[in-house]
Amino acid sequence: MTILALALVLTAACCHATWNLLVKQINGGPELVWLFSVISVVLYLPIAAGVYVIEQPVLGWWEIGFCIVSALLHMAYFLLLQQGYRKGDLSLVYPTARATGPFLSTVFAVVILGEHLTLPIVAGGLAVVVGVVFLTGGFKKSAQNVKSSLLFGIAAGVLIGSYTAWDAYTVSILVVPPLLLDYTSSLARSFF
Repeated sequence: MTILALALVLTAACCHATWNLLVKQINGGPELVWLFSVISVVLYLPIAAGVYVIEQPVLGWWEIGFCIVSALLHMAYFLLLQQGYRKGDLSLVYPTARATGPFLSTVFAVVILGEHLTLPIVAGGLAVVVGVVFLTGGFKKSAQNVKSSLLFGIAAGVLIGSYTAWDAYTVSILVVPPLLLDYTSSLARSFF
């Protein structure tokens, strides 16, 4: 991995963590999901238009339907995660979701997409789950609403695994460019 790639990954991780902390602090709801969806639509429009003109993908009803289901899965995730932050402990909800999501993504990729497990994939998945548990100090008994936090985290992880496998199918099998999938997903969320 190049220094630039590592810097981009670390920057993205910091932005992602900051976003989740801010979402917890502002106690957002559906209006926040709508707002960031609309902002995404506006910011992505020139890039999405460029991708559409250059790549000229086939976007029939089937592909658009998959993009809409992706939008619904992502919207459910965002709303559930925000609810989890309101009712539970951020230090348990988020790590539980982020550990459950990759695990289920791997399971769904094998079961639904027919991918094959390799030792590096299994080791990477276990490293993510174990790393999250260690980084959060395990399941703290001092945390408030432990059961609620874990249930929201697991439910959000199920949605992460679901939209990851769904989007993988949409991009790899239906050949929808990833940026257009994300754009149409944001566009659909802005109408819901």
